[in-house]
Amino acid sequence: MEITDPIVSAAKPDLKLTGREIIVAVCGGIAAYKVADVVSKLVQLGAGVTVAMTAEAQQFITPLTFQALSGREVRTSTFNLVESSDPQHISLTERADLMLVAPATNNIIAKVAHGLCDDLVSLMICAAACPVVFAPAMNNRMWEHPVAKENVAKLKTLGYQFIGPEEGWLACRNTGPGRLSEPGSIVEQIVEIVANK
Repeated sequence: MEITDPIVSAAKPDLKLTGREIIVAVCGGIAAYKVADVVSKLVQLGAGVTVAMTAEAQQFITPLTFQALSGREVRTSTFNLVESSDPQHISLTERADLMLVAPATNNIIAKVAHGLCDDLVSLMICAAACPVVFAPAMNNRMWEHPVAKENVAKLKTLGYQFIGPEEGWLACRNTGPGRLSEPGSIVEQIVEIVANK
């Protein structure tokens, strides 16, 4: 009689992103905590995930959280090179299949729309050699502001892609557009974008 190990015999996970490299750029918004789940789900699908964080993002969630989930050192500064000869804002995106910016704040969207590169994340986006996808999250009035709409429209014209935002309850106690898309939805759309790349 053959004895089967229930763990071994369980269905193997669908590693749709095996061999793919994803950069996740985390910006300073309360929705940053949801991005930890996004990183975990991407890794579970087989992706190699490198996380970069703005200084503001580190006020909401620590680099250690993302290091534990990704198994890689988190990039937090233009001047702290992980590899001695690595201008990381350039070389990381050359190896990546996609860069996700989440939560994409009004600030980072405005910076990129106007070519302002004053931190590691904005440098990486503007020097990206891979597709860049924004997953916005902000107050509903910020999202609906005419300047924000203009910046998003400009970035779309330039070929940047967007996931969300969704309608719903916001951290500011308002209800409306501006809620970060759910982690599962973000990951599903990333899988689709990478598959069609």
